[in-house]
Amino acid sequence: MHTPPSGVPTDHADHADRADRADDVLALARLATRRGAVREMLGWLARRTGGPAVLVGDTGRVLAGPGGEHDPAVARLAVGVAAEAAVELHRRGAVSAVLGGGEGPPVHLIALDTGPRTYLAVVGPDDPHCGTLLADAARTLALCWRLEQSERARRRIESAEEHSREAVLHLLMVGSVPAAQRIAGALRPALPTVVQMYVIECPHARRREIVRRIDREAEGAAWIVPCPVRPNHVLALVPPEPGQGAVAVSGDPHSGPAPLDLLIVRLVPECRVGVSAAVALRDTPTAYEQAIHALAVARNAPERRARFGGDVDVTVLAGPEGYVWASELLAPCLRYAPARRADPGPQELLGTLGSWLSFGGAASRHLKIHRNTLAARMRHLDELLGVEVSRSLAAQSAAWLALRLHTAPQAAAVRTQAPPGHTATLDAVLGTPAAGTWARAQLRPLEQAGPTAGLETIRTWLRADARLPAAATALGISLPGARKRLTRAEDVLGRSLLTAPSAKYELWLAMRALGSL
Repeated sequence: MHTPPSGVPTDHADHADRADRADDVLALARLATRRGAVREMLGWLARRTGGPAVLVGDTGRVLAGPGGEHDPAVARLAVGVAAEAAVELHRRGAVSAVLGGGEGPPVHLIALDTGPRTYLAVVGPDDPHCGTLLADAARTLALCWRLEQSERARRRIESAEEHSREAVLHLLMVGSVPAAQRIAGALRPALPTVVQMYVIECPHARRREIVRRIDREAEGAAWIVPCPVRPNHVLALVPPEPGQGAVAVSGDPHSGPAPLDLLIVRLVPECRVGVSAAVALRDTPTAYEQAIHALAVARNAPERRARFGGDVDVTVLAGPEGYVWASELLAPCLRYAPARRADPGPQELLGTLGSWLSFGGAASRHLKIHRNTLAARMRHLDELLGVEVSRSLAAQSAAWLALRLHTAPQAAAVRTQAPPGHTATLDAVLGTPAAGTWARAQLRPLEQAGPTAGLETIRTWLRADARLPAAATALGISLPGARKRLTRAEDVLGRSLLTAPSAKYELWLAMRALGSL
């Protein structure tokens, strides 16, 4: 602190003090504009006074400390002394004081003008000017501390809302529509009864910014969630647009408003957008698959957006035989009784199976479980079902179809009408005329494509259990070459093959129905 030398006139010393004080206030004002302003100012105060500076609550809890390098032993001692002094000052009901002294170091304290009582404490300096410096610092620190506390509260609220919205999406994906609607009704906007799913692929660092832009363009009507599985995806459930995007989007002012997906790619050129067809809210999982398939097309489309134009509803080919077969395949899991109360039951295991079939190893993020827990559950499912679902594409395709048929609305009624002792097989399910018609429709685009994106490439890939290195070896081409062929096949089919959820199960079933595998 400034001390006038001997023989200097008092008015000169006062002038020097005022100049020092003005410099201090200016330095604090500059520090207040920096990122982490509170820590920066506490570090500056520690250097300016020669003693550690901290913010302490009225219970003695240290709320903030200075940045920079400090002797850990000295810092711990100073923090303990400051905490005791803050509790004592609060007990007295005073707003500022100098406590301690004698054997211990003095502690200068001053209350900040904040909600919960918070004290600025500086330990050690024995200087009469310290009080003036702390009084000036307390005004700026109080403002910066309130701003930092408000920002923390905003982030907590934002995180809580994000997790709540993610929970609503999870409930929709597992079929708990009423529960999802109740939570959504409290958060707003309410979920529409008919929706379109948008999957927006974007830079991870810009997800929050893009969410805000989409929300603004959708005028608050969209239910927007950063994808819990893929860090570069944003999911949006929105009411269907009139004509589902058939409105012209030219520069003609009479052409009507541009579709939301076009607005998104115009606003953020790095985005790719896949859009589902309009579906009932209970069919949100189907909408998600459709949007993922559309996104696979959008990645290579010059306009960077695509809308789903196919059909993933395999329940149209099943009939009564299919529902009985699905029930029999899943019966060991449905009858399973966990040995411990904490172990997953039948519905949780089926949810795990469905998530793994859609996302593979990323299902651990979708289900919010450890990857080792996911691996253990998959081994358990292999044992229960008697097939290696975790390894064999044939078993995966059968399980995928069985889950689709088991959860169909009419499945329960058909199962109760089945004759006692009746058994069904997958070949019988896929051997109907309806199944043949469906299978030929699935494979027709590949038949019309060239050899680099045609049936033989896909058949080889499926025979290799959809493993790209093995498929490349069987085709006699490089791994990048095999990947390029499958990317071309994605364009031909308008479906996702290399990104989950994948159309590989449907293609395997279609080829099995036609005897091509």
